[in-house]
Amino acid sequence: MNTPKLFEPLHVGTLALSNRIVIAPMCQYSAVDGYMTDWHLMHLGQLAMSGAGLLTIEATAVTPEGRISYADVGLWDDDCETAIARTLESIRKWSDMPIAIQLAHAGRKASTDLPWLGGKQIAPEHAHGWQTVAPSAIPFLDSERAPQAMDRTAMNTVRDAFVESAHRSVRLGIDAIQLHGAHGYLLHQFLSPLSNRRDDDYGGSLENRMRFPLEVFEAVRDAVPAGYPISVRVSGTDWVQGGWDQEQTIALAQALEQRGCAAIHVSSGGLHPAQEIPVGPGYQVPLARAVKQAVSIPVIAVGLITDFDHAEAIVGTGDADMVALARGMLYNPRWPWHAAAHLGASVSAPNQYLRSQPRHLRDLFK
Repeated sequence: MNTPKLFEPLHVGTLALSNRIVIAPMCQYSAVDGYMTDWHLMHLGQLAMSGAGLLTIEATAVTPEGRISYADVGLWDDDCETAIARTLESIRKWSDMPIAIQLAHAGRKASTDLPWLGGKQIAPEHAHGWQTVAPSAIPFLDSERAPQAMDRTAMNTVRDAFVESAHRSVRLGIDAIQLHGAHGYLLHQFLSPLSNRRDDDYGGSLENRMRFPLEVFEAVRDAVPAGYPISVRVSGTDWVQGGWDQEQTIALAQALEQRGCAAIHVSSGGLHPAQEIPVGPGYQVPLARAVKQAVSIPVIAVGLITDFDHAEAIVGTGDADMVALARGMLYNPRWPWHAAAHLGASVSAPNQYLRSQPRHLRDLFK
């Protein structure tokens, strides 16, 4: 029997993956002062036994001001690094699943409360709040305090913070880095004409709006060992007229490929409250397909991909090289096991769990 495409191995740069299932980064809002806690050990630990090809650590801020909320994970100093190292050390005793990290800066969407407490922005004068920054002094919501427009010094500081966090990621033994250029966060804010109204070399034309995100990518690329895989998560469209769109995404993806990007993860939205998203199963797959047709590096599709046959069809037809799951993995942390059983493939599982294999599926576990 042929191996289903979803369970064929794949190389992303120099990183070998056993299958095409990616666990997407998911913020847990459970850090303390940027430090991972026991929650992350439990959360990431159980996902590391899921049988997926790659596990991605949640959006990890490169500066304290780059956190989405006061409870986000960071990687800006030695204490942050030590907390992540503790988590990874425990996980790697029991799992050899490759682990990536998403490095991020929230820009104008920073300084918010926890989602289950409403998620509203917290003003700088209140506890857990701080002044946000962005390409232009345009708030995400009219009711929010405007961010400070970044000057060249501020941009250099953020770029260098991405580099420092990349150094720390490599030192931690993390297998790959993803730069967060989607969902309305800082790098996406530079890309979209809806949030970038600058009149210098970093605003206006598409070339100018891409300049800072590409500078960050190049700086991180130059800071890590040759061949170390760096991917970028992008929003394929703002879902707002006059905003970032599919054509511009393709241009960015091609520019990233030219600079050595290992993979493109295509999501969408998050930049503007007027977005109109046609949510449904696989609603973002056409965005990934368009990028896939324009580049030769692996492309990851994400967004309400929950059905096993649907996931197999996405990679089998070439719409994308991998599929990423987030909320679906929270709901069913053994999704790859069940997909393998359904499609007639096999996955890795810890020895302690081998006896869970159904008697009629003798080849489910490798």
